[in-house]
Amino acid sequence: MADPRPLLNQLDLVVRDVDASVAFYRRVGLEIPDSAIWRTPSGAHHVDLQLPGGFHLHFDSPALTKSFDSGWDPPGHGSGTIAGFSLASRKAVDESYTDLVAAGYKGRQAPYDAFWGARYAVIEDPDGNGVGLMSPLDPARQRPPPAI
Repeated sequence: MADPRPLLNQLDLVVRDVDASVAFYRRVGLEIPDSAIWRTPSGAHHVDLQLPGGFHLHFDSPALTKSFDSGWDPPGHGSGTIAGFSLASRKAVDESYTDLVAAGYKGRQAPYDAFWGARYAVIEDPDGNGVGLMSPLDPARQRPPPAI
């Protein structure tokens, strides 16, 4: 019998400018072939990027989003989510953050040693969505979480 539970296999980011988002996420390190970008005479409207494990990351223009989600209403700034990227090392987090800020993207959280044992930073994509940059965990650097 098939497993009846739903499988999370796709994330759609609605973006104001598909080309600007492609440039940002390529700079972060995603390989986005031009063939993954759907264009019409009015511009780029959709990206379908298949990631390992069968997960799909989509970028959709507001016009395309309204065509399949009539109740969609654009947020004021960002989505309130953070898309996380795993980087190879603590140094890679620092270098990636520095590169992205130097390229003009807004840094929201400079790299620091997080309580869970990773080097962590947050940058904003062109639409204000948070993008986390995280190194592998180092158990020797773990400490108790903050009192909240």
